[in-house]
Amino acid sequence: MLLAAIRTLATYIGVGAHILLVGPPVLLWTVISKDPRLLYRAGGFGVWLGFALSGVRVQVEGAEHIQHGQSAVYAANHSSNVEPPAVFLSLRALFPALSMLYKAELRKIPILVWVFDAAGFVPLERANRGQSLPAVEHAARALAGGRSFIIFPEGTRSKTGELLPFKKGGFVMALQAQVPVVPVAVSGARDAMGRGSILIRPVTVRVQFAPPISTAGLGFADRELLAQQVRAAIAARLLSDRPVPKSS
Repeated sequence: MLLAAIRTLATYIGVGAHILLVGPPVLLWTVISKDPRLLYRAGGFGVWLGFALSGVRVQVEGAEHIQHGQSAVYAANHSSNVEPPAVFLSLRALFPALSMLYKAELRKIPILVWVFDAAGFVPLERANRGQSLPAVEHAARALAGGRSFIIFPEGTRSKTGELLPFKKGGFVMALQAQVPVVPVAVSGARDAMGRGSILIRPVTVRVQFAPPISTAGLGFADRELLAQQVRAAIAARLLSDRPVPKSS
């Protein structure tokens, strides 16, 4: 526990320093050049640095299901602060054509909000239809224009690790853009960092990409079915990743 606490402190200091020192000049370069590649390299390094300092290892499986050269929506489960950076880093082969739907509350974080804007990330206020519907439409246009998106359709972090019901916004944008949805099952993240905890434990986080689910020919009325199919694919992989109880 003491070693984990020391590594956690080193992680916060190291990543914080990276954001403060590297973030502003990289953002300035991105705004001037209109080229986000350096921004993504800096962001990917920051995530890698955080995992390296904390001792978290990210194990990727099913990488053959990542859609190279084609836009897609990557839908992942969410029970910890570790899943978003783990999935983002696992999809670094798609940089810089990779964005994320994220909770609008995160816009309160200085510097990071400017990074999100420069990277084309789309904030979402799920309780505000006046904001969420235009945000989903904006993301759908970005998908149609060649970008891919990471979404966390549970809408909030699960307190128990069990899958929550899926919100439909991310699936609506996939249907509008007629792009596939790739289910992503992330296990071990709650072991690395439980909800409400600031301590990061050095564990292995497993990111599993499932075969893509096509949206070709589907429409708005199919959003519930699509959400159910994606949720089932994630649930099956999370279930298979659980240790089998030993018989007495």
